[in-house]
Amino acid sequence: MTQVASLMLLLALVSGTSASEITSPGKPEAVYKNPIIDIIGLADPTVIRYKDTYYLYPTWDCKGYDVFTSPDLVHWTHRGKCFMAPQANAWAPDVFHHAQGDGKFYLYYTVDAPDLKNLDPFRAKQIGVAVADNPLGPFEDKGRLMERAIDAHMFQDSDGSLFLYYVNVAPLGNQIWVQPMTDPLRKKGNPKALLGPTEPWETRRGQITEGPWLLKRGDTYYLMYSGSGADGPDYAIGYATSQSPLGPFRKYAGNPIARRGEGIFGPGHHCVIEGPRGNLWMVYHQKLNDAVDWARFLAIDPLWFDSEGVIHVKTTRETLQPAP
Repeated sequence: MTQVASLMLLLALVSGTSASEITSPGKPEAVYKNPIIDIIGLADPTVIRYKDTYYLYPTWDCKGYDVFTSPDLVHWTHRGKCFMAPQANAWAPDVFHHAQGDGKFYLYYTVDAPDLKNLDPFRAKQIGVAVADNPLGPFEDKGRLMERAIDAHMFQDSDGSLFLYYVNVAPLGNQIWVQPMTDPLRKKGNPKALLGPTEPWETRRGQITEGPWLLKRGDTYYLMYSGSGADGPDYAIGYATSQSPLGPFRKYAGNPIARRGEGIFGPGHHCVIEGPRGNLWMVYHQKLNDAVDWARFLAIDPLWFDSEGVIHVKTTRETLQPAP
């Protein structure tokens, strides 16, 4: 940064000017700072890009799902509700654009399943699906897809095949499973268990592996996930790799790749999206502090692969960073 730009940045910070508005006689220095949206309570984000606009769907009021839009992953506008959930405790949405199929948008949601009376409240959950012609909704409910399940994520492979990753809420801990799909609404064959909580970082608060997100790079599939309890500061992100979307997956020895430390608490339940300039960005939540509660906020930070195919991320808070 030039001396002039540095001075303008200092003046902007003193005067309260938005950092993203700073310019210099040379090239503008676009920056961002986490929280990326100034609301405490947002979590579990999923983001899609459609016609050069980003659409973000978080967990918020647990009654349904809201949409935020942005041209650049930095400046977000609240666009209101896109779906009211059929049951309570609406969590962890996932939105999939079936661009290679019918062109519609599919919202996979987690809510309570009160008819599962033989289960304790935490396990009495279900994944449902709703569909819309527009990413802003309104989404029309199509009913239950999975029971005893949370945290859906739809992945489309390069050959067009579809796989729904989700969390089976099992008595011995949350386990990540995959269900092959004929189309966004119909299952194909039987689901398969992929991985569960076996490592110390995954079991600091509960027996938990959840929030699956699948990336493909070359011929390798990267199953990213979060471990430990989402309400605690030790929530963290790791990944496992496979040569098939159906596994078997091998956990990375350097997990977790995002964890608490240096003022960061409970980074987790993320998605990955390509930024305006083609780089990958992790959109995720952090905890406000080290308390055990649900005070969380949304953040973005870079994600990249090294020459050995290892995923790297960084986590930041309240510091100016180069924008996407």
